[in-house]
Amino acid sequence: MAGLPQSVLFCCDHNAVRSPMAEGIMKKLYGFDTYVQSVGVVNDLDIDGFAIAVCREIGVELDKHRSRSFEELEEMGEALSGFDLIVAMSPASQRAALDLTRYYHLTVEYWPVMDPTGLGESREMKLNAYRQTRDQITDKLKSRWGAT
Repeated sequence: MAGLPQSVLFCCDHNAVRSPMAEGIMKKLYGFDTYVQSVGVVNDLDIDGFAIAVCREIGVELDKHRSRSFEELEEMGEALSGFDLIVAMSPASQRAALDLTRYYHLTVEYWPVMDPTGLGESREMKLNAYRQTRDQITDKLKSRWGAT
């Protein structure tokens, strides 16, 4: 297990489910010693209501999250080169992160995390799919940086 990075950027396709969950859960598990942000390849969706609900179950508040893309992060004055680690949670975000950082000396890790959107027929089935994703992210964080 490695020590915590100074800064980490989580990314997925839309910054609406997986990467905001990872950002919120990491802050809850490890506090604010590590600077944590999240982005999507595109910003075309608001934070997902099911993601908010299942994270609230473990004390992580996501309802103030505002989705943004890699480009919007840079436009807001945050350079990708300022992050120690980028964690991609989807194939498209891994490609984007590798492409955007090819001239920087930073690490891009790929964590294949299930996309729960579109899974389940009933509300409870959908919530269970999102819980699986939340728990998968929590397990990945703990196996990477240890339990708190």
